[in-house]
Amino acid sequence: MKNTNHYAILMAGGIGSRFWPVSTSSYPKQFQDILGAGSTLIQTTFHRLAKLMPIENIIILTHKEYKDVVKEQLPQVKDEQIVLEPEMRNTAPSILLGALKIKKKNKDALILVAPSDHWIQGDIEFQNNIEEAFEIVAKEDKLITLGIEPTFPNTGYGYIKYKDEEGKGAKPVLKFTEKPTFKKAETFLEEGNYVWNAGIFIWSATFILESFKKYQPETFRLFEAGNDAYNTEDEQDFLDTNYHKAQNVSIDYAIMEKSDSVFVIPAKFKWNDLGTWKSLEDELPQDEYNNTIVNGRLLPFEAAGNIIKTQNKKAVVLEGLNDFVVVENDAVLLIFPKEKIQEIKRIREKAIEKFGDDLG
Repeated sequence: MKNTNHYAILMAGGIGSRFWPVSTSSYPKQFQDILGAGSTLIQTTFHRLAKLMPIENIIILTHKEYKDVVKEQLPQVKDEQIVLEPEMRNTAPSILLGALKIKKKNKDALILVAPSDHWIQGDIEFQNNIEEAFEIVAKEDKLITLGIEPTFPNTGYGYIKYKDEEGKGAKPVLKFTEKPTFKKAETFLEEGNYVWNAGIFIWSATFILESFKKYQPETFRLFEAGNDAYNTEDEQDFLDTNYHKAQNVSIDYAIMEKSDSVFVIPAKFKWNDLGTWKSLEDELPQDEYNNTIVNGRLLPFEAAGNIIKTQNKKAVVLEGLNDFVVVENDAVLLIFPKEKIQEIKRIREKAIEKFGDDLG
């Protein structure tokens, strides 16, 4: 039987601009089947969380523009489970709001915070790690995050250094490092007590709210003032009036890097934050020329190392093209060198500037 004290905040408000043009502000990547898996990222994540807790205990934090697509893709979710942010203010305000709503429902609530647009393989391992974390935070005032054991010196991820104590369980966090240089990342792997920051958190509603009160008192006061309105028909009016006043800050910077009660569980499941098109190569098979293709058919002539995503299983013929991204939606065809893949966010902005907002 599922524990009724277990809740989840499913974060679904970002726009995934580095997956442009498939991911757009009107239909971002969490609502897309980026990997050709047969379900969208938010659907996959929701079904994984539903194995850990009652469905009605999962609340979805998203932008107000995405209400209809959330309801379409997750028809089992009730309106009161969908929390509509009037504007994007990063993860800390979203998590604080979600925690206040959940605490009002259940003072004994334990909360899992999970991004909706990450890719996880190993559901059993994931469930075991989350259950272990829930057991810990039910007894102790700890802020727990899951860390992924690094397989190579990735410079696109944040790293968590922990105190390497004997035995399993949650280990004290010593330091957070954002996107290190390649040389630093190599050193982290050699030292052995570093994990990738997966952005997955577990804590009690009571302790995360105490942490906000201590480390983000102004933001806490702003959102606590709406407590009477939360989970009622007055909630949206309060958010529309006040949400924009919140500081635009991540949960890592607001709480995790300041608290001395942060612990990490080195996780065993396979994880990818799907940060750029390059991540498709890590998750999908390649042809004999190292081309990765999603939802299409490829005929290559001296074309190798490309990433191709089309619509409707389109036939793609490439000659003499190497190490490029070739992706399309109804309005845009992008052909872009993989070595410049981090610049796609900037290119999206340039395209919108020239051709109009409907492209972005």
